[in-house]
Amino acid sequence: MTTHASTDQSSPAGPRTMTGEKGFIDEVTRAAISDRLEQIGLQAQQRSAAYSAQAAVLWSQITARLSTGKLMRPALVMLGYRAFSGCNEVRAIDLGCAFELLHSALLIHDDVVDKDFVRRAEPTISALYRDQALTVGRSQAEAEHAGNSVGIIAGDLLISEAIKLAARAAAGTDSESVVEQAFFQAIEQAGAGELEDLLYSLGSAPATTSEVLRMEQLKTASYSFQLPLQAGALLAGATMGQAENIGTVGCQLGVAYQVIDDVLGTFGDPSCTGKSVESDLREFKSTILLALAAEQPEFAQMLNGLRSGHVSVGQIRQELVDQGTEQFARHLAQALCSRATGSTAFRDLPEQAQQLLRTCSHLILERRR
Repeated sequence: MTTHASTDQSSPAGPRTMTGEKGFIDEVTRAAISDRLEQIGLQAQQRSAAYSAQAAVLWSQITARLSTGKLMRPALVMLGYRAFSGCNEVRAIDLGCAFELLHSALLIHDDVVDKDFVRRAEPTISALYRDQALTVGRSQAEAEHAGNSVGIIAGDLLISEAIKLAARAAAGTDSESVVEQAFFQAIEQAGAGELEDLLYSLGSAPATTSEVLRMEQLKTASYSFQLPLQAGALLAGATMGQAENIGTVGCQLGVAYQVIDDVLGTFGDPSCTGKSVESDLREFKSTILLALAAEQPEFAQMLNGLRSGHVSVGQIRQELVDQGTEQFARHLAQALCSRATGSTAFRDLPEQAQQLLRTCSHLILERRR
């Protein structure tokens, strides 16, 4: 298939670098994406107000949270787009925003699955509606059910909006069908990864290291790195081979990102991560840390004790410290990044893409939140 970059709007001139604590995106582009996300949320709020005041209120809560993260996925769409000299950044920003809407939806659903009511050190949407239910006299269980139900609805609304936006971003281009296919693949693989994550947590033993890495590829690397880069490249007019190369590199970086996420989930500073260091352990999440430690039979027995209530989360965490799992995991992430930036797929990319992906690799390994 031959693809061509759209030319109905020029991209802003000048070089761009990824700087600052947010890391993955330059400030000018970040502002443009943030403004577009706010516009999308306000438009959805206005549409819903015509038929449901409550839906409009929910959209206002959703909109307030859309630009509070790193905006990493839109940044990677833009990286893929610019790597292949795309020249319609309005379309690229919309495609990036579609991935961010999807990410927001998955975070909300993930919090429901994990029974978490705090995200980025702030109450989740589920927590807000839980608290409303408590104020009118509902029991704790009823209130949490109500809050989580709203969370599911909010995630569904975001996924619907994300699909519409991705379709509009690619509409009328030569790459329309392949960009849409990449976006749908992101939804499908994220769902598969979330399912595997949940089912592993129900098992009598933690998932193996290879199983966890495969699950993290589906749950995070695919929709957060591989497919945003790939979709952005395709939208710019890259060939399928070129898009697959940048996606392959992105996939390895994405797994490294999730490995570091596992480390921060247990050993990070909650004031930076916005999340309890006991949450993953409390929910028996199959992280790379547990997989590494569970290679020792004694640790597997401790986990059984945690399930039965005879071993505390604090004891499990201390055992992870004693086994040096944080260091092992960080070494694994380093190896994944080195493999990504040393691969043939990486060397075949344009020089600009190589430079930006090296920056991504550094940011992944140095992240604290």
